[in-house]
Amino acid sequence: MFVDQVKVYVKAGDGGNGSVAFHREKYVAMGGPAGGDGGNGGDIVFEVDEGLNTLMDFRYQRHFKAPRGEHGKGKGMHGKNAEPLILAVPPGTTVKDLATDEVIADLTEHKQRAVIAKGGRGGRGNIRFASPRNPAPEIAENGEPGIERDIQIELKLIADVGLVGFPSVGKSTLLSVVSAARPKIADYHFTTLQPNLGVVDTADQRSFVLADLPGLIEGAHEGVGLGHQFLRHVERTRVILHVLDMAGSEGRDPYDDFITINKELEQYDETLLERPQLIVANKMDIEEAEENLELFKEQLEEDYEIIPVSTITREGLRELLFKVADKLDEIPKNYKPIEEKEERVIYRYEKQEEAFHITRDPDGAFVLSGAKIEKLFKMTDFTRDESAQRFARQMRSMGVDAALRERGAVDGDTVRLLDYEFEFME
Repeated sequence: MFVDQVKVYVKAGDGGNGSVAFHREKYVAMGGPAGGDGGNGGDIVFEVDEGLNTLMDFRYQRHFKAPRGEHGKGKGMHGKNAEPLILAVPPGTTVKDLATDEVIADLTEHKQRAVIAKGGRGGRGNIRFASPRNPAPEIAENGEPGIERDIQIELKLIADVGLVGFPSVGKSTLLSVVSAARPKIADYHFTTLQPNLGVVDTADQRSFVLADLPGLIEGAHEGVGLGHQFLRHVERTRVILHVLDMAGSEGRDPYDDFITINKELEQYDETLLERPQLIVANKMDIEEAEENLELFKEQLEEDYEIIPVSTITREGLRELLFKVADKLDEIPKNYKPIEEKEERVIYRYEKQEEAFHITRDPDGAFVLSGAKIEKLFKMTDFTRDESAQRFARQMRSMGVDAALRERGAVDGDTVRLLDYEFEFME
């Protein structure tokens, strides 16, 4: 089964907790601190495997969690860092964060890697908190939480040439004749429900990858018919073969078909029409085809190269393959030019996310939220008084106390942070 789009939840490993420990040493209060740091959590990493051509492995397992780092130990021993969780994906995989709609990675080359979710760093042990004022601290951090996110994984096939056209114009038949691929062929619309790839070899020992993509209809750019299931895959092709039923066997006009399909391509991504496009006038073995072809040439306003063929009699196919191979020789692999960037780096101010937000629950309690304050909370070991006091100082330095007073908080009011409740005190 061909799977080219799937939604997945990933969770990188949390960092290991720092340790509170002491060793015996003459003339050192309480023997001195000896708690080591926790290990770093494992990353979620995607790696391209050219042997894959589908996202089938993600169809039945939708949750992936990397291991957490090992906790720190006594005698200053550092916890072991966790190994990354490496997931294999096919070439052409794009990863998008569902919450922000941001593209995290675009993976195209064999063995290319991308960190999709970063593991948390290990918490610091009490060795790190020793100071002249507090030579034997009972403070240690919990490990930093690993990144967790819902992502959408899309596969955009990497093919040199893409076949576009209305259903039943002969795209699948053309692929089956010029390559060893065996797509489903039948006398009804939308026979091809998934993209098919075939390697084409020309008589002069040149080769290219040809993709037979599901048929388009009017409104495809909005998701009508197979919609984006098709259009996603044409993005990476370097040459477009526009297949037309020149005999009009479906009762449609070839020129109207041509205009409609190109309009759908343009509305999906206007850069698609900048790609070289060859017109394949198919079904030339039928009587009406010659007359329709002449009329089509008269109606055609732009200069397109037209190759008449018949997939049944195989007439014109040799010429078509040579023209495609010649066109590919003229086009670099990376069709979209990479914009040149100036060497001088210009600093642009980016607004930082607020450290915390304050809201009110229906029962009158003040609720603290925000990525920074929640991260500090999760990394605090509340089983130790010194760690709790340190967290209180951190909140004060962030301006939480002052902000609560401005919102009307007084002694004894309840303040909530995640699942934790405490009383506000002046």
